[in-house]
Amino acid sequence: MAHPPATIPTWRLRAAFARRLSAMYGTEVPAYTTLLEVAGQINDEVAGRDPDAGRLGSLERVTAERHGAIRVGTPGELRQAAQIFAALGMHPVGFYDLRDGAVGAVPVVSTAFRPTDPAELDRNPFRVFTSLLTTGDRRFFDPDLEARLTAFLARRRLFPPELLGLAERAEREQGLDEPAAERFLTLAVGAFTLSAEPVDRAWYAELERISAVAADIGGVTTTHVNHLTPRVLDIDALYRRMGERGITMIDRIQGPPRWAGPDVLLRQTSFRALAEPRTFRDAGGRLTRGALRVRFGEVEARGIALTRTGRARYDALMAETDRRTAEHPDTDRQATARAVWNDGFPRTEAELAAERLAFFAYRPVTDRPRDGRRPSAGLPALLADGWLTARPLVYEDFLPRSAAGIFHSNLTGDGTRDPHRDGTPFDADRLSAALDRPVLDPFALYGEQQERSLRQALAALDTPVPPNA
Repeated sequence: MAHPPATIPTWRLRAAFARRLSAMYGTEVPAYTTLLEVAGQINDEVAGRDPDAGRLGSLERVTAERHGAIRVGTPGELRQAAQIFAALGMHPVGFYDLRDGAVGAVPVVSTAFRPTDPAELDRNPFRVFTSLLTTGDRRFFDPDLEARLTAFLARRRLFPPELLGLAERAEREQGLDEPAAERFLTLAVGAFTLSAEPVDRAWYAELERISAVAADIGGVTTTHVNHLTPRVLDIDALYRRMGERGITMIDRIQGPPRWAGPDVLLRQTSFRALAEPRTFRDAGGRLTRGALRVRFGEVEARGIALTRTGRARYDALMAETDRRTAEHPDTDRQATARAVWNDGFPRTEAELAAERLAFFAYRPVTDRPRDGRRPSAGLPALLADGWLTARPLVYEDFLPRSAAGIFHSNLTGDGTRDPHRDGTPFDADRLSAALDRPVLDPFALYGEQQERSLRQALAALDTPVPPNA
């Protein structure tokens, strides 16, 4: 009697997709393979010398970890991408507006598709930062260009119906049988593979004058992986070592400085976008060879997730670093940032937890020496007196300023933006409507995980939850 095909569950689909996408991107962008090799060496070295290296994720998780980035042109394309990612157990988290930065503003709003359940994140934390072109933003596109761009985007099809049908089935059934899973993965990777179809030279150049990102989205008939990002445990060492390998990196590491205190949020850098050969179609239909610089290899180091209060402190420190750097442009920015952080940010995880500046998972200390005392009142005392331990929650999301900085560092020019016009209003609610799925609040996700762990820990200690915990 024939047995039904085995079901490949959602998380295995996600892990397989991440592996295949990484292999594909390595063939398209060979320097990415070097990046993976160097990151792997450094992770092994750090894990070998630091017994606490797994505090923010096991070596197995960190080694498998990737985030990708794609760009789409319309809400319909975004909804279809969301369906593919939903098949992989990835949900839209966070709203990022990259249009308003003083440097590197680009006409996109973004979200990140990722798992949200802690167990799913531990299995495979694949994320895809996904940007939507804001064609109606008059700071970038006048009515004539918007109309032509809208017509161009309406004519293309990024994702084949068979892929979308399999994605709907995978979401509904929380997995696929082996033959369907193989077909789904083949089609999904193919949808994000760089196309060999000729690029209309004049149309691409017109959009590129507005923004290289706009041209990369609306100047071609397909989408593709813009970059893939491994995670590394020492990003400063990687930055140096990639340079020693002869690979040109962008000018600095984005995000918090390297300092003696806790690693928080996200630090990112990349090698510069490389000139890739492409076929162009000229006005008369003649095909010629040329090159485009749009894709790069990013790498990241992840730290502790900050609360809203902690994030406000971070933003203030970054603003102060900007101010001091502007006043003294000949000074080293990293040194300036370290001085600012040493003055204004807690130096220990215990202080971060006590001041509620970061998110933690709490556990009861059930083997604490018996001294006749009852558990203390208040979270700081519970931690200080040894009733609870706090394990930091990994920051699973992104920083708009860092994303814009890396985008800008890899562009061929600054593009054009009319600051005298009003931008199109866009927020998480409008993006949710475009997606027809809720865009989740990352602060709420971390907060729920922290509160759940604290309540469970205090129940084990038979003590009430402290106020404002």
